[in-house]
Amino acid sequence: MRLFIGIDIGTSACRACAIDERTALVAEARIDLPAPARDGARVEQDAGVWWRVLTETLDSLCQRLNPSRVSRMAVDATSATLLLCDQQGMPLTPGLMYNDARSTTEAEDILATAPADCAAQGASSSLAKLLHLRETISSPAYLAVHQADWLAGMLTGHFAVSDENNALKLGYDPMQRRWPGWLGRLDIRPEHLPVVLPAGSPIGTLRASLTKRWNLPHDMQVVAGTTDSTAGFLAAGADLTGTAVTALGSTLVIKVLSDQPVFAAHCGVYSHRLGERWLVGGASNTGGATLLKFFNRCDIRRYTRLIKPEQATGLDYYPLPATGERFPLLDPGLQPRLEPRPASDAVFFQAILEGLAAIEQRGYRLLAERGAPYPQRVLTVGGGAANAAWMQIRERYLAVPVTRATQQEAAFGAALLARGL
Repeated sequence: MRLFIGIDIGTSACRACAIDERTALVAEARIDLPAPARDGARVEQDAGVWWRVLTETLDSLCQRLNPSRVSRMAVDATSATLLLCDQQGMPLTPGLMYNDARSTTEAEDILATAPADCAAQGASSSLAKLLHLRETISSPAYLAVHQADWLAGMLTGHFAVSDENNALKLGYDPMQRRWPGWLGRLDIRPEHLPVVLPAGSPIGTLRASLTKRWNLPHDMQVVAGTTDSTAGFLAAGADLTGTAVTALGSTLVIKVLSDQPVFAAHCGVYSHRLGERWLVGGASNTGGATLLKFFNRCDIRRYTRLIKPEQATGLDYYPLPATGERFPLLDPGLQPRLEPRPASDAVFFQAILEGLAAIEQRGYRLLAERGAPYPQRVLTVGGGAANAAWMQIRERYLAVPVTRATQQEAAFGAALLARGL
């Protein structure tokens, strides 16, 4: 049978997997990513790091399978991570990461120009980053590309291509399926923007030098990818309207499968196309990164055994890792709320978990108020999915069944996209 490769560039590692036509997992590989450079609201990384780690991951993966059987490949990466490059793919800027929030002035310009329901609102949007980055280069000729776009370009040589999911926060209109005219008022011209394809559409064949490196077929196709959270949703196997997926990683991302889109940019709600249906959701800055500010992984395992998830602490926390929130509130100035701190570290730990669950609950209620279905069940992916006590707390808050998804890796979702949903 043919094989299909999915590649996930996450916040801490590059993961790749191969599946066969029956979606059975054939091989996996992982290489860690170094942490981005961080200075306050500035979070950036050299794009060359992404490429080096991706190629090393595929070096490892292709040693674990028969590469001659590989038919297609797809890449997912962090949403709203953006850089500017030239037409040949040479980076002109560093990559501004998904949580880079320095572009506050640019966000104000977008707010004054874009429609109220546009998903490109906020200082961490791709569009705000584009407006910021173009002021740092001398040439007016540039191409705005997301992390997944650039990596697919490195694989194929076609850099001016994006997918409908990544392009959303750059201002793309998923209803009309085109770049809107109002972008011109921000002096963004068509040549600055990629061609946008539905996720899973063919981009081109793998470069000849890479087919030789990995012994892959010369006609192997690279298809348009998606965002990491959308790939995680696909991996979880949610296929019924009303099924939701929560990703518990460094951040908290929720999505529910809906028959209609919902757009509410003022509170961080957006919708991705998935065939003829929609993934409605949002991404909070809260998540595992907050826990790791106070507890190491050994602490987390120890306190998980000590807490009493069925007994609420009564503490009302809003646990953010730093100033600023994007969903279910869009407030770049929102401060973390982690006081009063109890004498017991175990109680403090549980109160943070409850705060995370309360934000998740608030997010799903907000989506339902805007027209999406309230979840009938919630599948969970990410590192937090292994924490049974946290799952129990979340089920108490959400009042629906909460289970761990059988398949956890976004790379698996990217492989499904390569296979064809």
